[in-house]
Amino acid sequence: MEIANIVVVSPMYKEIQKLIESNGLQKNFRYLVEDEVTPDDLVWADAFLAFNMKSNFDYSRLKWVHSLGAGVDKFLFKKEWDERVLLTRTICSFGQRIAEYCISYILKDLQFHDQFQELQTQHNWKQITPRLLSEQKVLIYGTGEIGQKTAKVLSSFGVDVYGVSLSGQEKEFFKEVIRVDDHLSQLSQMNYVINTLPLTEQTEGMFNHNFFNELSNVGFINVGRGASLDEEALLKALNEARVKFAVLDVFTYEPLPEDNPLWNHSKVSITPHISAVTTPNEAVDCFIETLKNIEENKPLNNKVDVKKGF
Repeated sequence: MEIANIVVVSPMYKEIQKLIESNGLQKNFRYLVEDEVTPDDLVWADAFLAFNMKSNFDYSRLKWVHSLGAGVDKFLFKKEWDERVLLTRTICSFGQRIAEYCISYILKDLQFHDQFQELQTQHNWKQITPRLLSEQKVLIYGTGEIGQKTAKVLSSFGVDVYGVSLSGQEKEFFKEVIRVDDHLSQLSQMNYVINTLPLTEQTEGMFNHNFFNELSNVGFINVGRGASLDEEALLKALNEARVKFAVLDVFTYEPLPEDNPLWNHSKVSITPHISAVTTPNEAVDCFIETLKNIEENKPLNNKVDVKKGF
C-alpha cells in the first residue's frame, strides 16, 4: 500500500507536527484541528489520523485510518465501515498507565487513606490494620492488551485475578477467564471489578441492575467506556452498599455535565478521561511504526477487526 498524503487531526497537532518533521518522513501532511477538516481534505488524503471522525463525511476514499487512541468506538460504534479501508489503533503505554491508575485506587481503599485522613482532622489516634493485596480477588472485564497488563501488575502482588472475555480463552496472569455469557457467575466472590472493555453493541449498558445486584461491598473501576455503564444502576448500588466505591474515568457524555449526580456522590471518584492518555511522542512512534509496516507489507499487531469493533 502506498501512502503519500496524510491528514493529522488532533488538539495536539502542533506537537505531533514537530515530532513527525524531526523524523524526516517524505510524505505530504496536513495538520488540523477537528473543526477545520473538510471533505476536500479526505479526497486529497490517503491516510487519516485522528481521535474521532465526523459522521457526515465520506471516508471510503481513504486507504488507511489510524486512531490516535486505543479505542475505536468513535470510528465504528453504530456506524457503517467500508472494509476496504484499513483501520489501526495506537498501542503504547496504555496498559501500564491503566494498571497503575487502578492499583492506586485499590491501595487507597486497602490502606484506609480516607479513614486516616478523617481521623487526622479529629486528632484521633486510632489504629486500623491495612489489608493486603494478596488477600484480594479482582475481576477484569477485557483480557486484551490493557486488561492483560493490568492483570500482570496485580498478580505480581499476589492478587487473584479473574477475567471476562468473549471467548473465555485462558490468558497469562489470569487465574481463570470467564465467557462473557457467564460473567455474572463469579461476581459475588470479588473484592474489586475493573472494566477495560471497548464499546460495542454487546458491551453497551453491560454494567446494569442485573450486574450490580450480584455484588456485595465491591470497589468498581471503569476505565473502558462510559456507555457500558448504567449510571442509574450504579447510583442505586452505591446507596445500597453493593458498591463501596466507584472510580470513573470515562462517561457517555464528556465532559460530564455539571448537573450529573455522580459529581456530588461521596463514594464516587471522577477523573477526566486521563487513565490512559496518548502523549505526542507515543502517538508519533506508533504512527511511524504502523506506516512502515504497512508500506513494507508486514503484519500489523494494531489492526482493528472492524466486524468485532476492536
